[in-house]
Amino acid sequence: MKEINLKAGKKIYFASDFHLGAPDHAGSLIREKKICKWLNSIQPDAQVVFLMGDLFDFWFEYKELVPKGFSRFLGTLANMSDNGVEIVVFRGNHDMWMLDFLKNECNATIISDELKVKINDQTFYLAHGDGLGPGDKGYKFLKKVFRSPISVFLFRYVVPADLGMRLGKAWASHSWQKHQKLDDVYVFESKEKEFLYQFCVEQETIQHHDYYVFGHRHYALDIPVKEHSRYINLGDWIRFFTYAEFDGQHMQFKVFEEKSIPLF
Repeated sequence: MKEINLKAGKKIYFASDFHLGAPDHAGSLIREKKICKWLNSIQPDAQVVFLMGDLFDFWFEYKELVPKGFSRFLGTLANMSDNGVEIVVFRGNHDMWMLDFLKNECNATIISDELKVKINDQTFYLAHGDGLGPGDKGYKFLKKVFRSPISVFLFRYVVPADLGMRLGKAWASHSWQKHQKLDDVYVFESKEKEFLYQFCVEQETIQHHDYYVFGHRHYALDIPVKEHSRYINLGDWIRFFTYAEFDGQHMQFKVFEEKSIPLF
C-alpha cells in the first residue's frame, strides 16, 4: 500500500475522464485550456494529483511516436511536476496503451489497474473502474485481448501508424455514439444497479477502505458503502467539470466553473 503523509497546508486532488481529442480538435482545445486553468489553480496547494484514466479519447504509444496534440496539457503536467507536485496517472479504457511517455516527460507514475493508498490515517481504493463489478463479461474479455502483448505488437508493427491512429479514433468515436444511443453513461438509476457500487460492497467485505474512488462512469456520485466507507465517482470534464479534493480529514466534491457548455 502506498503511503502519503500530507504536509501542512497541502491537499490531494482527484479527477478523471478528460477525453482530450473528442469530439474534434476545436472542441477538445476548449476543454484542454479549461483543464490547464484548473491544474494551474490547484498547483500552489497540491501535493499529489491523481488523474484517474481516460485523459485522452484515444492514446497509443509507439516506440518513437505518440499522438499529436495536447501540448498545453502535457506542458502543464510537466511544470507541476517540476515544481514538486506528484502526478499519478491511471490507464483508462481509452488510453490503456499508455507506456512511459508521461513518465519520462512529466515524471508521472503510471498505474495500470488499482492502487491502494493510505493518506494520513485514511485508506483509499483507487482505479479507473472499467471491467470492475458484476456483468459486462464481453468487455472484460476484450480488455484482456486489447492489453495482451500480442495485440499491442501487431498494432504497433503491422498496422501503419497513421492508419492505426485513424482506426483508434474511429473506435473511440463509436464508443461515444453507442453511449449516446443507449444513454447509459449519464444515467444513475439506483445504487443497487450501480456496478461499481456493487464492487465496493464486495471489496468492503474483504478489506475496509474509507474511500473507493473511480472514474469511468461519467457521473458525479458520493454514496455510503458502509459506515465510514464511501463510493465516489469523479464525473467527467465533458459535461460536469467535477473533481474531488482531500485535505487530510475531509473529502469534498467541487465543480470548476459551474457554468459550462456540454460538448455532446
